[in-house]
Amino acid sequence: MKTRVVVTGMGAITPIGTSVDSFWQAVKEKTVGIGPITYFDTTDFKCKLAAQVKDFDPKQYMDPKAARRMEAFSQYAVAASKEALEQSGLVMENEDPYRVGVSIGSGIGSLQAMERDVKKLNEKGPSRVNPLLVPLMICNMAAGNVAIQFGLKGKCINVVTACATGTHSIGEAFRSIQYGEADVMLAGGTEASITPIGIAGFTALTALNTTDDPLRASIPFDKDRNGFIMGEGAGVVVLESLEHARARGARILAEVVGYGATCDAYHITSPAEDGSGAAKAMEFAMKDAGIGPESIDYVNAHGTSTHHNDLFETKAIKLALGDHAHKVKINSTKSMIGHLLGAAGGVEFITCVKSIEDGYVHATAGLETEGEGCDLDYTKGEGVSMDVNYAISNSLGFGGHNASLIVKKFAE
Repeated sequence: MKTRVVVTGMGAITPIGTSVDSFWQAVKEKTVGIGPITYFDTTDFKCKLAAQVKDFDPKQYMDPKAARRMEAFSQYAVAASKEALEQSGLVMENEDPYRVGVSIGSGIGSLQAMERDVKKLNEKGPSRVNPLLVPLMICNMAAGNVAIQFGLKGKCINVVTACATGTHSIGEAFRSIQYGEADVMLAGGTEASITPIGIAGFTALTALNTTDDPLRASIPFDKDRNGFIMGEGAGVVVLESLEHARARGARILAEVVGYGATCDAYHITSPAEDGSGAAKAMEFAMKDAGIGPESIDYVNAHGTSTHHNDLFETKAIKLALGDHAHKVKINSTKSMIGHLLGAAGGVEFITCVKSIEDGYVHATAGLETEGEGCDLDYTKGEGVSMDVNYAISNSLGFGGHNASLIVKKFAE
């Protein structure tokens, strides 16, 4: 018998809300959190839009001294973790801290710290580099800081698979509990890469949309899609074994039942053109869950709004689900919050849980006319009230990384 794993808490810091409730309400209202970049002067930049987190004050989540020793990506992770832990009702004084772990990834870590200190190095010499540069910058520090803040002494890992980071992090936490390595895991992703080098780098790769219209910037599956929009934030969930959740009388939000992971082994940025790698990840997740394609009600697509991703992911969904692909609801949360890179999978997993809880699949905002080859039901126009029993969350990362999670409505 596999250990059953359930979700008991969720926390989100996003461009359209700094709590799960405010985020979900904004999603249902099709709020687009994209606007002009305010963090730096974009005069010489082709891309001038991003989905920034608004009204975030780290001092609301941690003491000011701790906040000063964390870069934004770590602050977001701690803030989301605090909300998730509070909702879960987990009391660490009652727990064996070595049985409570962390699996929170960041695709990049702190570009801000790197930029600041490269400037200092070039202008003032090596002796002026910040002594804390390395612990501020490295991407495992989100997981490390969360563990330190909340006294979590179990397995603490940072999975880094670019844009698949959040989904892999939750998947590996799920496996850790199934395998008996932990009773509880805080899992998800975090990112804050809206910086000059971050925007310039992705623009040089021609990955970003350079339009100046926020409402036509992130339009997954649309014929006019032309690149993604950088977002930022964090999504963290509390996973625990069903036995542990029951023993402490926790409220169960949903159950994680399947995880699949593959690699295209094809190209450093483009997904495999036939969608085979992503399809196999979905197939593995369904096999893990012990279900067939006909059980899937909803797919939260990776849906980045780039030409290649949306077309090849559509092919992948058809390969994995067969005829049923035309009967499932599909959407892209990135249509409202942009692409949160390593945090995307965390926030999108939360979206799946909320869809199950509320019986609601949100619209893909901004989708007007489907692009060539994009011929599935992407929830165009308005969101739909419907029963969601099984949902798939997909993430695909540069390097060919594919990850799929299946979450289901909890039933005894």
